[in-house]
Amino acid sequence: GSKGNRRVVRTSMKTPRRTVLGAALAMPFGARAQGRARVLVVGGGFGGATCARALHRAGVNVTLIEPATEYWSCPFSNPVIAGLRDRAAQRFTYDGLRAAGVPIIAARATAFDPVARTVRVGDTDQPYDRLVLSPGVDMNEAALPGYSAALAEQYPHAWKGSAQNMLLQKQLEAMPDGGTVVMSVPPNPYRCPPGPYERASLIAHYLKTHKPRSKLLVLDAKDAFSKQKLFQAAWAELYPGILEWVGLSAGGRVTAIDPDGTLQTEFGSHRGDVVNPIPPQRAAAVATPVADRTGWCPVDPISFESRLAPGVHVIGDAAMMGAMPKSAFAAGAQGKVCADAIVALLAGQPPETPRLINTCYSMVAPGYGISVAGVYRPVNGQLVDIESAGGTSPLEAPPEVRAQEAAYAEEWYRTATAEAFG
Repeated sequence: GSKGNRRVVRTSMKTPRRTVLGAALAMPFGARAQGRARVLVVGGGFGGATCARALHRAGVNVTLIEPATEYWSCPFSNPVIAGLRDRAAQRFTYDGLRAAGVPIIAARATAFDPVARTVRVGDTDQPYDRLVLSPGVDMNEAALPGYSAALAEQYPHAWKGSAQNMLLQKQLEAMPDGGTVVMSVPPNPYRCPPGPYERASLIAHYLKTHKPRSKLLVLDAKDAFSKQKLFQAAWAELYPGILEWVGLSAGGRVTAIDPDGTLQTEFGSHRGDVVNPIPPQRAAAVATPVADRTGWCPVDPISFESRLAPGVHVIGDAAMMGAMPKSAFAAGAQGKVCADAIVALLAGQPPETPRLINTCYSMVAPGYGISVAGVYRPVNGQLVDIESAGGTSPLEAPPEVRAQEAAYAEEWYRTATAEAFG
């Protein structure tokens, strides 16, 4: 479960403050109204929903802004793609938050003004004293020449828990036995570092089970990746002759995609019967005013307050968190810590220095789980690993241990979704 989550930090590379914000941003956060200070949370994923619930429980006047009526979870979506899990298990509503008393504005936040301290929602400007952005990621299509939202309807990235997951599943089902699946994996950072390798594992399991003459080619922009030894040992044991991984030094970095789905690399081109390009990513568009040239949002490691706009906090995948990866586990932990920090700030107190835990579980086959865990603390304005406090699953482990890890993953999922969506 997500027990032990306390907090996180990260300061990105030296990022100049944007002079456009000016000294007006230094105004006291409670100066807007004579009543209770108002906090807006934009984005109802694991981070935003958890943060809004925690703020409400603490007695803060908080409102969640989220246009969707239901949330489709990315964790455990790879088993759905591989036909191992019912898609309905990925669906959550905001009824639990409403029942708990959290006000929700069911509309899209399109922009915010950090000087006036307002969020644009539809045709209205919603005032805030503090703003929490948890908008997730957008695909950085410019970083994969040729890719576009339109092309994604033919060659789905399936990286946002959407209908694209089902499109990829149907394409796998329709592929004839003997066909080839081609995946591409982007360079760091991106949402869920081990996610592509879990997906590759479970697609390989699907092929082994249903289309044994088929192959999976994984083109990777990296030579090293999360839980690499564990994944590759599992691949050698479970999927020999089915799954081929090509790293950066062997020509795995995809440089462009053609309209027919051909993936171009520095060493050649690859065309599959099913093509799953996972492009580079960036913070979602609404967070652009507090993103730096990397496309991500630098934050203070203790409060998650933006380094570019006081009064604005960024959590989850959109934020740069130093050593802490972008994951649902991390987003939920950050939501709690950010809520604690805001409660302290609204009371005129400094936030406590945090400690944060992240655990990423991956399934490589039914009943076969592996994990990596880390513990993080702020050091000199950056989030760093606490040495010897984390680690991965043992490389040599009996099937009972792998099955136990798979059960832990399910337990974490139940806990995290209950904390976020109730």
